[in-house]
Amino acid sequence: MTNLFLALAAEGEELVEFGQGGQLHEWAWLILVAPFIAYILILAYGKKLKYEGGEIAVAMMAFVFGYGLLLWLDTIRNHTVFEKAIEIGRIGDGMVLEWGWVVDGLSSMMYFVVGTVGLLVFIYALGYMKGERRNTFFYASFSLFAGAMLVLVASANLAQLIVGWELVGVASYLLIGHYWEDKANSSAGMKAFFTNKVADVGLIIGALALSVSVGSFRIKDILDVATHHGDALGAPFFGSSVAVAGALLLFFGAMGKSAQFPLHIWLPDAMAGPTPVSALMHAATMVTAGIYLMARMFPLYQEMATAARPIMIAVGAATLFLTGLIALVQDDIKKVLAYSTVSQLGYMMVAIAAGGYTAAVFHLFTHAFFKALLFLGAGSVIHGVHSNNMSDMGGLRKYMPRTFWTFIIGSGALAGIIPLAGFFSKDEILGTLDYGGYTAVLWIAIAGAFVTAFYMTRAVALTFFGEYKGHGHPHESEGLMTVPLMVLAFFSVVAGFVNMPGFKFGESIVLRYTGFTEWLATRDFSPLGDHHPESLEWSLALYGTIAAVGGIALGWMFFGKDAATQQERDTVSIPVLYPLLRAKYYLDDIALALVGAIKGPVARFVDWTNTYVFDTIVNSFGFAAGRLGKFVYNVADQGVIDGVFNGSAGVASAAGGWLRKIQTGKIQQYAGALVVGAVALVVGFVLFNN
Repeated sequence: MTNLFLALAAEGEELVEFGQGGQLHEWAWLILVAPFIAYILILAYGKKLKYEGGEIAVAMMAFVFGYGLLLWLDTIRNHTVFEKAIEIGRIGDGMVLEWGWVVDGLSSMMYFVVGTVGLLVFIYALGYMKGERRNTFFYASFSLFAGAMLVLVASANLAQLIVGWELVGVASYLLIGHYWEDKANSSAGMKAFFTNKVADVGLIIGALALSVSVGSFRIKDILDVATHHGDALGAPFFGSSVAVAGALLLFFGAMGKSAQFPLHIWLPDAMAGPTPVSALMHAATMVTAGIYLMARMFPLYQEMATAARPIMIAVGAATLFLTGLIALVQDDIKKVLAYSTVSQLGYMMVAIAAGGYTAAVFHLFTHAFFKALLFLGAGSVIHGVHSNNMSDMGGLRKYMPRTFWTFIIGSGALAGIIPLAGFFSKDEILGTLDYGGYTAVLWIAIAGAFVTAFYMTRAVALTFFGEYKGHGHPHESEGLMTVPLMVLAFFSVVAGFVNMPGFKFGESIVLRYTGFTEWLATRDFSPLGDHHPESLEWSLALYGTIAAVGGIALGWMFFGKDAATQQERDTVSIPVLYPLLRAKYYLDDIALALVGAIKGPVARFVDWTNTYVFDTIVNSFGFAAGRLGKFVYNVADQGVIDGVFNGSAGVASAAGGWLRKIQTGKIQQYAGALVVGAVALVVGFVLFNN
């Protein structure tokens, strides 16, 4: 990897970290500010435009896509590593607060993914949101959402990363609750916001622990210490070392954003937002933020925080399998996809924990395209039949052929069917688990592949096959919505091939392409020594394929015909687990009970505090103010101020009484007084001069 060096200017001036790079990288800050400029312009002028600001949002994302593509291509060609930051303040003796951007393999890949998926979703939204309420605010918030994710991705320090992290949360709250007139939607936004806030406490404490121990917020400095097993991160902290405790706290933060079991409960409810929001959230923003954080901090987990990895892999394995099972019994097509996302994030987390940096990020890369495709396809169906419920669908392949075929491609990619993108990235994960000796988790992952294929076959069968069960006449969506589907379908086919030498399938399928691995090199870490085999494991690929094909076959056997109602077929297909899965393992009920149990004591404590603390303080101030007022009235007002004014009035009255006596109105008295006065003046003048 390119060696880097620092040039620290005088305090308050620019802090620049030089690597390979030119004007393209110097101006990369433009992709960070573009969404925020769009946010302001949309709020200012959006209502005057045909699409109520959507045009500005699309133009902004087109710029982000173009610039992100150039950065990624340059990284692929030149293995560019570049960072630049501006000092904005200091804390204590030397901890610098910076704002800047980093361009390396990981960040440039994410710029490309956010830009590509974001542009297609924004174009799709022009058609989907036509005629909806508050579109100007929607497009402004949508731009803010994308911008927040880009700020997070560009962060070279944990302080800036937390700012982007929190902005993503705020924007998601605004978008999930966009249709706030429905209480369920506003409640979903609040649930997402507060569930993530619980996890964010861990992130912030972990980031502060690591940063304060090292004396720097910069990720590079923290990872340098971790790589060299420095004493700063080996110090005791909460019964462990700073490195392990900090890594676990960061992971807890990632559990919230990336919806890991059991903190996944907010994500399915987040489907209350408009479908374009769901697509961008699940494919390229928010839920990928936790995986991105784990990938960015990967050397910490590899070197000094290895004790955290068993916990991570256990959580990831539980997430990928248990949440996949819940998808089997969902009626809402978007919630099927939501639980699917949670399950796939579990695969990524397992890969990170097992040492498979490339496998995790590669699956994030491919998943972005086929999951965006599936959500937008679901939105097209919902737009055509005006219902989210699959029991109101059926037979739609005849009415919506473009939506149907693109949805089939997305479903195949998600199920891991060769040669679609998901096959290659999921096989990377299986290979990583096998190579690392995680046999039990490997079989859980293979079982998860079976479950994935089963629930996607169920969704396809209930939506596109059989007889139409809804009302009215379903129709294909307009070009603004179907063209993005076709582009995403293309990426869902070809994205897996970027991990093959020369992008050639036939002669080189047995070799893993180190190019993608090299492309993912960061400023702090090169994954060329990644924990994965050098060649495609055909036995594992075969097991994964058999699991997927078996899931498809069994799913079609139960749901391919209309012989029974959907619920009857669900009950027959998983008779023992059906009630438990419908109740989502009762986690929502447990969460509500916990909130209720906490809410009562907290409310009583707040009431007691208000009555006996704040009221006492306020009353004491009131009593003291009353006593002070009485003192001021008696002493200052009555004794001093009134005394002065009353005394002045008495003097004036006495003087007036005396003067009244000499004001007789008799001319002779006035003349006499005048003469006496004149004589007195003359005598005084003479005496003064002598």
